Amino acid sequence: MDHTGGSNGEVPVAVDDNAATITVANSRFNIAQCSSSSCNQQGTNKWATLLLAYKSLGVVFGGLVTSPLYVYPSMALKSPTKDDYLGIYSIMFWTLTLIGVVKYACIALKADDQGEGGTFALYSLLCRHMNIGSITSTTSVNSQTSLPYNNLHQGFEKPSRLGMFIERSLIARRVLFFIAILGMCMLIGDGILTPAISVLSAMDGIRGPFPEFSNSLVEALSALVLVVLFLVQKFGTGRVSFLFSPIMGAWTLTTPVIGIYNIIYHYPSIFKAISPHYIYQFFSRNGHEGWLLLNGMVLCITGSEALFADLGHFNRPSIQIAFLSLIYPSLILTYAGQTAYLIKNPNDHEDGFYKFIPKNLYWPMFVIASLAAIVASQSLISATFSVIKQSVVLDYFPRIKIVHTSSSNEGQVYSPETNYTLMVLCVAVILIFGDGKEIGNAFGVVIILVMLITTLLLILVMIVIWKTPPLLVTLFTLVFLTLETIYTTSVFTKIKQGGWIPFAISLILAFIMFGWFYGRQRKLQYELTHKLDINHLKTLISDPSLQRVPGLCFFYTNIQDRGEGFTPVFGHFLKNMKSIHQVIVLTTLRYLLVPKVGPDKRYVVKPLGPKGVYGCLIQYGYADSVSLQGDFVSQVVCLIESFEGREMGDFREAVVHVRGKTRFYVSKKCTRFDRFMLGFYEFMHSNCRSGLPTLGVPLQQRIEVGMLYEA
Repeated sequence: MDHTGGSNGEVPVAVDDNAATITVANSRFNIAQCSSSSCNQQGTNKWATLLLAYKSLGVVFGGLVTSPLYVYPSMALKSPTKDDYLGIYSIMFWTLTLIGVVKYACIALKADDQGEGGTFALYSLLCRHMNIGSITSTTSVNSQTSLPYNNLHQGFEKPSRLGMFIERSLIARRVLFFIAILGMCMLIGDGILTPAISVLSAMDGIRGPFPEFSNSLVEALSALVLVVLFLVQKFGTGRVSFLFSPIMGAWTLTTPVIGIYNIIYHYPSIFKAISPHYIYQFFSRNGHEGWLLLNGMVLCITGSEALFADLGHFNRPSIQIAFLSLIYPSLILTYAGQTAYLIKNPNDHEDGFYKFIPKNLYWPMFVIASLAAIVASQSLISATFSVIKQSVVLDYFPRIKIVHTSSSNEGQVYSPETNYTLMVLCVAVILIFGDGKEIGNAFGVVIILVMLITTLLLILVMIVIWKTPPLLVTLFTLVFLTLETIYTTSVFTKIKQGGWIPFAISLILAFIMFGWFYGRQRKLQYELTHKLDINHLKTLISDPSLQRVPGLCFFYTNIQDRGEGFTPVFGHFLKNMKSIHQVIVLTTLRYLLVPKVGPDKRYVVKPLGPKGVYGCLIQYGYADSVSLQGDFVSQVVCLIESFEGREMGDFREAVVHVRGKTRFYVSKKCTRFDRFMLGFYEFMHSNCRSGLPTLGVPLQQRIEVGMLYEA
């Protein structure tokens, strides 16, 4: 994985090809004396927060605030009455209030993991606090270090009974892992379906004044718009949000105004439907048919997960301000206006948005709606970038290029491979499943499953980390699990009518993630079994047959090795080469979740025992540009000279950089499952990006040491 600080300058995130992909500091690190999210809040004044809130309109809330485009058209209403519409509005009002305001804006946003949000961030947070070292590679690396690198791990609080049970139970850990993977895959599926349904619904409005426009033409136009949208992603979240926010601001302000007009003109007493009594009457009257209509109503909360998943791109106060002061009131008034219009025009529900716009405002609103639908796609695209980055950092996804598009906000990232893959899949969904109802059915499945998974993980966070009183946990569980389970049972009836699409996408993604995770775990097991301890290292170094040649060798390795030794690749190198430089520096690169690391904490060097063997830790932030030439070599040599008590001027001219490159040797003794999974892992491994990106090291100074790990 490559990281770019600002808009240029690549920084590495891996130490060697056979070790864990990345070493990330624990959330309790003392480098900056505060968590990423709190640092962001302390470092910005109220005006900066308001500016972020404004920018968030163009990124976070697009999917949610444009949901009126397709909610009513997605419902299979049959001769609806005034009471039916009042019941539907009551359901949507309380869904937006409970899930949008209470669950996400007030609770979920507080469960960030170093400023990041989303289901995978919750999983990472839980794993670290429960000290599940066997699942996340970062936990085991950070919890045990062989060098005193700034006391990055300070221990865990005593876990709850549930936390202790999950720590001890392999099945419980696997279930937790499966839930997190499913949530991540469904969110990516959301990132594919949101752009498709938003743009398609907006473009379909052109058929009102021009009925001769065919479905195929609308689909082609929608696909073209999506291609342009994905092409501008490379400019970064900051620039895109600055461009998109005025559009979304115009949409957010105009739709409630039109809603108020329709309320006054058609049905001024619409807000009496806020009473839950209308929900009871709706289900009493409609029964099974009313329950089936929930699979369309759930779309009113479309994009709510982006409030949490896009947290890393902004911060908690900015998202809360924008949602509570602008987005939520806008949605309540817009849906009230739509419902008021439909009460007087009950058969216009199949075009429930464009029909409720006054005729003299049709074309201006069509332009705003089309632009807003494009912007709506941004929320889940940005969320997908974030969740892919989190999974790569935690070593659950093959290494891909991650570009940091902001020097002040670590969460603003862009991934070219992810971006163009999403583009192809979004266009394919539109061209293959052009019927908005089928995409809507698929959309409903994704939305409710992601929300349900977030609720389950939040319950665990409340119990294990926050130590929330049992009464409040029970209340949260009853309200949200009941609400979301009812929605889930309804949307699952549409599996055959398009609901299978997200499951197919998730199955493919889950297979990729499991294959990568399985391969990395097998490599970790091999390294722990065949590790090179300090005594063995002394024996190898003191071997008379080992030639020591003048020069300096930087050997990139996971030097912590879980606290007890070193990667077997180094021993393999010494045994077979029978030659090594007089000074060996076993080097680890650690990526910290802070913008920049001060010069005094950038390099840490310590003798490891054998003569001429040193450990070196390079720490850097997401806005740092790291190069292993010039200044790096000079500073490390100066530190070594202080230990050696002599100058090493001659060694500066003979410097090499060595990294391990390992592969599995799959013997006939392996089971068919191992052969298939390890073969699939090797295929991904050979096609993903290098674990140690180019760091400005001249080609003639680079050496790769290959080693086969017997499966």
